[in-house]
Amino acid sequence: MSDAVFAALADPTRRAILELLRGHASLTAGKLAAQFPRMSRPAVSKHLRVLRGANLVHAQARGREWHYTLDAQPLADIQREWLNQFAPSWDQSLRRLKREAESERDQNQ
Repeated sequence: MSDAVFAALADPTRRAILELLRGHASLTAGKLAAQFPRMSRPAVSKHLRVLRGANLVHAQARGREWHYTLDAQPLADIQREWLNQFAPSWDQSLRRLKREAESERDQNQ
């Protein structure tokens, strides 16, 4: 599990970049930067560098442009290695919520 992935995901701009890439085979740095008009291009580049460092995106030079692609494998790894351990707690919480809702319904009838 990578702390770099969690650090990358902690920023809303980086999450937005991942969401943009999710819907495309690849996007150029310029097209990504254009989606953040209030942010300088160097700032977007810094976010892309963090995402590359966490292996969440890959960059490939094509001519004068850099093309970025999403790599969701680190996210799958986090789910498998860390989030799935909380699944039993989620199930317990849902069962408890169901019991409480049914109890309230029975009291109101």
